[in-house]
Amino acid sequence: MIRVEKDGRVALLTLDRAERRNALGSAMIERLDEALVELDADAGVGAVVLSGAAPSFCAGSDLKELGRMDVAGMAHHEAVTAAVARRIALLDKPVIAAVEGYAYGGGFILACSCDLVVSSSGAKWNLAEVPNGWLPPWGLQALLARVGPVNARRLTWGHEVLDGEQACRIGVADYLAPEGRALDQARSLAERLAGLPAPAVASTKRFFAHHVAGGAETADAATNRIFIENCQHEAAKATLARFGAKA
Repeated sequence: MIRVEKDGRVALLTLDRAERRNALGSAMIERLDEALVELDADAGVGAVVLSGAAPSFCAGSDLKELGRMDVAGMAHHEAVTAAVARRIALLDKPVIAAVEGYAYGGGFILACSCDLVVSSSGAKWNLAEVPNGWLPPWGLQALLARVGPVNARRLTWGHEVLDGEQACRIGVADYLAPEGRALDQARSLAERLAGLPAPAVASTKRFFAHHVAGGAETADAATNRIFIENCQHEAAKATLARFGAKA
């Protein structure tokens, strides 16, 4: 579910579950966490590019899996996912998201949790949780750091889908690439960062970690509780039942 390739001092980390649009199931999250830790400890790696197997970056949480869990299981799954996303800000190596296709729900927030984000012009960005009946259960601090509270609230309602240009304009993404070229541009950026003095790159991440992700753990705990409360209501129950019943 996770492919790791190395090209010089750049590591390419690919969410590889294309049949499920790279949805964040438990096994994938566990392996993603392991890969991030391994790459951060690898002295031969200077930067990491995170992408998704075509045609999407990531469609968010695996609702088929969530729909078969009890409340405690859902809370645990989302807490583990939150911790993996928070880890990115605490790594010494910069992580660059290359977004093509769908970046929905948790996929949207996972990309926002990266240090730099390259979006293709044709990418589709949407937070689908509120329409499904619940607040996003993690990662809103990463969104707040990128776009501020008013825009974060607007995006969290999930009533609009952004393309790559709109995502860049609002601050969700940092760089715009032609459709199909996000990975190429992200690799180029990663090569430039990997060519800088590693101690200074790491120090930059460490200094800004508090400003970017300070309070994220507390915020994720709060949103997880609200998520579980929301899941007791009929709209959320209907969504989870619908996905959980699918083969």
